[in-house]
Amino acid sequence: MILVDVNLCDLCGTCIAVCPVDCIELTEFDLKISHESCIQCNACIKICPFAALTSANVEVMEDEKTL
Repeated sequence: MILVDVNLCDLCGTCIAVCPVDCIELTEFDLKISHESCIQCNACIKICPFAALTSANVEVMEDEKTL
């Protein structure tokens, strides 16, 4: 899961340009990442000039996958 630090992000849109699956959306006031579409390539993290994006590995237990 990619996390956005709103205190560091200046909404420049650089991350949007490198996302291969177009899962990042820029709104007037924030950056939204579709975690369902994200393939965890980390291209956005590597390109961000403000280090506003980080990866948070979220492990899901097998029991939690089935609802």
